[in-house]
Amino acid sequence: MNVSLLTSPASRNLRNPPNMTAVNPAALKAVLKNEKAARDFEAMLLTPLLDSLQKTFAGNSEEANIPGASDYRQMATAALAQAIAARGGIGIAQLILRHFDPPKVSGGS
Repeated sequence: MNVSLLTSPASRNLRNPPNMTAVNPAALKAVLKNEKAARDFEAMLLTPLLDSLQKTFAGNSEEANIPGASDYRQMATAALAQAIAARGGIGIAQLILRHFDPPKVSGGS
């Protein structure tokens, strides 16, 4: 288990379960797994967006014709998307994790 996720800025944006370590380690593990899945999903959604932006602003350069250049560009775009998502992204991961929270019901009296 990667405990450093709890101290990263991204985890503070998603959830901050400091009291779950003493109460239920299994619940903490589930929360961390859900946070990672949400960040990875956000990165998957960001990758084509960033790729199309890169293609738009790169124009036609001689470097684009080098064999393998598109593969390296695609790897760089995926790495950029992962880095953006790991630091909070654009809010998609937070929206996904919000659906994992139990509904808040006000008192009936």
